[in-house]
Amino acid sequence: MKTPFYMASIAAVCAAFATSPANAEEAEFAPLSVQQSSSVDYTAGLAQFTPRPDSAETKIDYSHWDEALKYFVFRMGRSAREGAPSVSPEMGTRRVFGHASRLRLEGNRVGFSFLEDEQITALTAYRQDLENTANLVNISALPKNEQLAFWINLHNVAIIEQIARAYPVQQPSRMKIGPDKLPLDQAKIVTVSGIALSPQDIRTKIVFPNWRDPRVIYGFFRGEIGGPTIQKKAFNGENVGELLDESAFEFVNSLRGTEKRGKTLHVSKLYEEAAPFYFNDLNQDLRQHIKKFSTDEVGQMIDRTTQIRATLYERDISDLAGGERSPVYSNTTSNYDPRGTGLASRNRAPPTGVPANIGRLVSEKENKMRKLRRSGALEGRVIVLDPAKRAEQEQANKEIE
Repeated sequence: MKTPFYMASIAAVCAAFATSPANAEEAEFAPLSVQQSSSVDYTAGLAQFTPRPDSAETKIDYSHWDEALKYFVFRMGRSAREGAPSVSPEMGTRRVFGHASRLRLEGNRVGFSFLEDEQITALTAYRQDLENTANLVNISALPKNEQLAFWINLHNVAIIEQIARAYPVQQPSRMKIGPDKLPLDQAKIVTVSGIALSPQDIRTKIVFPNWRDPRVIYGFFRGEIGGPTIQKKAFNGENVGELLDESAFEFVNSLRGTEKRGKTLHVSKLYEEAAPFYFNDLNQDLRQHIKKFSTDEVGQMIDRTTQIRATLYERDISDLAGGERSPVYSNTTSNYDPRGTGLASRNRAPPTGVPANIGRLVSEKENKMRKLRRSGALEGRVIVLDPAKRAEQEQANKEIE
């Protein structure tokens, strides 16, 4: 895994809006080929990925993916559990540029509009590196957390790579890929040990059938606002439990995950895909699962409902610009060119400032965070565990069954 990422920073966007240092690490990116033929049976051979861990403590190093995520993922902060305000058209046009969804302030974002050919070439090489790892080690024989981290990272790298190649795109799930023009989720965009796999294959034919813990649902980035958030660090065998907990908490307590309407608890449509593996009874099993990660506020909301319906999903791209390039730039920064070479690749003119569509979203995010701070929702909490609970938590982090 030696392929470096040469990422340019979009920290200027954050600094322009006085974001905190933790949020001021963002980036830039450009598209890919798919091995695919309708005459091949791609389901054959999946049994080789059934976990059979041995006693070896082999670990996979994801430091390059850590580096990439640090630069091109933009933190949006926790959900305020209220829809974003309506957006007025920009001056001189009737069109609204950038994100207009009521859920646009939820979930971390990938800086797709900043990515150039150089970064996407590195991203493609890294995806191929991950694929080749299976030729060097027996993935199914690794410790189980190592296996899980491998599948989550490969899934997310492939999703981000394909969207970056197709950008600008507003709804990734509507992309058509390869000669068979398959949706992104069903296209065979990775090959592991000679088996071509789609993102859906990784989730529903490898991970969900072989891991009993439903937290795994929250590791898979879909490229759209409606899915689980993308973390700013790579999954690995040591942190996979912690990161899944963080992602589960963020998702369950967001409007993307749960919303009460009358006596009905509306939940994400993503739970329908996971239901055959984890939730035989949506109204009881899923309710119990969600309450494990809910805040007191959301838990009380759940208790006031009598039925569950999986209806929630936002298809808009999980990026900063809404999957498009705004023709208007603000005066927040000028001559933004972090490498001194311009950003004119892929037929783009070099910007003279922060695109207005991105500037608006970042400004809205900062307003949200100020409201959360004023309400006390961002105050730190001291958690003291008794020895029994501490041991239980440590065990949960050690291995995900």
